[in-house]
Amino acid sequence: MPKFLPFALPDIGEDEINEVVNSLRSGWLTTGPKTKQFEADFAAFIGEDAEAISVNSATAGLHLALESIGIEAGDEVITTPYTFTATAEVVRYLGAHPVFVDISSDNFNIDVTKIEAAITPKTKAIVPVHVAGLSCDMAAILSIAKKHGLRVVEDAAHALPTTCGGKLIGRLDSDIVVYSFYATKTITTGEGGMVVTRNPELAKRCRVMRLHGMSRDAFDRYTSTKPAWHYDIIAPGFKYNLTDIASSIGIHQLKKAWTFQQKRQQMAEFYDKHLADLPIILPPHSQNGDVHAWHLYAIRLQQDCGVSRNDFIQCMSDNGIGCSVHFIPLHIQPYWRDTYNLKPADYPNALAAYESEVSLPLYTKMTTDDQERVVAAIRAVLGR
Repeated sequence: MPKFLPFALPDIGEDEINEVVNSLRSGWLTTGPKTKQFEADFAAFIGEDAEAISVNSATAGLHLALESIGIEAGDEVITTPYTFTATAEVVRYLGAHPVFVDISSDNFNIDVTKIEAAITPKTKAIVPVHVAGLSCDMAAILSIAKKHGLRVVEDAAHALPTTCGGKLIGRLDSDIVVYSFYATKTITTGEGGMVVTRNPELAKRCRVMRLHGMSRDAFDRYTSTKPAWHYDIIAPGFKYNLTDIASSIGIHQLKKAWTFQQKRQQMAEFYDKHLADLPIILPPHSQNGDVHAWHLYAIRLQQDCGVSRNDFIQCMSDNGIGCSVHFIPLHIQPYWRDTYNLKPADYPNALAAYESEVSLPLYTKMTTDDQERVVAAIRAVLGR
């Protein structure tokens, strides 16, 4: 039997390896010159006076983002139940409450027509999630936020590089955007993330809170040619800094971001072409020429396909193909269900999407032969 084809693999080259070795030999293992370079490169990538603050995960970045805009105990933050738990758990870190809004029946993103009904006097922010790499309707979300005086923090864990209205995510009028560099993402540092904002005060707050609330970071103190041991603790911060080893990978991954996107786009088009005649719903595409990052290729099985979603995934595994599910909606997860007394039917579109969704293998190290194996396995499972 051919080697098992996993759901995802990182695409690491010699440039990344050599940069990591250079860091190991330099003596800088934690946050240092490579992290400074990665942040500068990322800010330049986004452009339009963006400031980039590296963090050890997108979860940390979302936490810093919400803390910096002043989310406090008792506040409400609107987001989607169709996401990983990190999006909502950071709201609870601050003693605030996530308020879920169902997704659209046309895609996996928050239904903008239902947001205003969820706004209360306690609502302070909206956290849209660009699921799979497809942008939310940010024009509508930003308009609602402006109308009601709300802040906007974009969960762009899947959305590098994604565009909306012809602009790169990160260049819109949101307060903060947070990216993920987890091992399965469109670019990776193993673990890591980036906070992007064009608001200098928010950037300053995120930098301070990223490293214990210190007035100076370790890099500034340890590279000074004069005694620089003194620092002030100005807030009860966190330990969220990114290491130079991780940043060494990120420097070269970022250079490949557009090349990776083009490969993912081609792979998505391959799947579209070869799966179009099957009883499945293909993933939604970007509209009006916008860029889809294609972090995920998420199909939905039609009711008449002849196999349950769970059995489909098991059969694919039996055929040597790894698949996944994105996502198990938060409102049916025990903590969120029980804490907020949520019912499965409260968010019917999210529930329906979950019950039929399968994420197929899609990563840049895949070959055409690999994709043909996936298609052949799907056809075998569906009896086609």
